[in-house]
Amino acid sequence: MARITSFAEFWPHYLREHARPATRALHYAGTSLVLLLLVIALGTGHPLLFVAMPVAGYFFAWVGHFAVEHNRPATFSYPFWSLAADFVMYGYWISGRLGPELDRAGVPRARA
Repeated sequence: MARITSFAEFWPHYLREHARPATRALHYAGTSLVLLLLVIALGTGHPLLFVAMPVAGYFFAWVGHFAVEHNRPATFSYPFWSLAADFVMYGYWISGRLGPELDRAGVPRARA
């Protein structure tokens, strides 16, 4: 695969790498936990909670990739775009607008 050079090009690739609903669900769980830890960390000032944030997020995401999707996380090749895309995907999911994005990326909706 040729090197991706823009986020616009990366986004559909990212969605195709998260084709299975269970993979996306694990990402949502991890991202939700990261956001919860952020709120608690900001409220308490406890520094270990900030350290726990990437561990929590990546744990769920990598379980999804290795155990469900059976692919290599995009974080290894595109760390910053992958992080941004995770939050973009989360936002689309929370707002109920992810379906059309999956369709545009060519992700089959019936995959389990």
